Amino acid sequence: MTAPIVAELTATVSETVGVIKSATALIQGFKQKLADAIAAAIANGATEAELQPLVSLETDLEVGEKELAQAVADNP
Repeated sequence: MTAPIVAELTATVSETVGVIKSATALIQGFKQKLADAIAAAIANGATEAELQPLVSLETDLEVGEKELAQAVADNP
């Protein structure tokens, strides 16, 4: 018989892993859509100034992804 605390911790870890996987998939999917939008805009003659808001979003996503990865690494 498993101790209640072990079952509770196992459930919490399973939920957390699921959230991490979902967040990672969401971030990666959005990053790809953003990269595709930037590439299409460049192909259509967008200027660097016009692309700056999208580039800033891309940077924000990269920072958030690294922060998420670091939080996971810090809490094995």
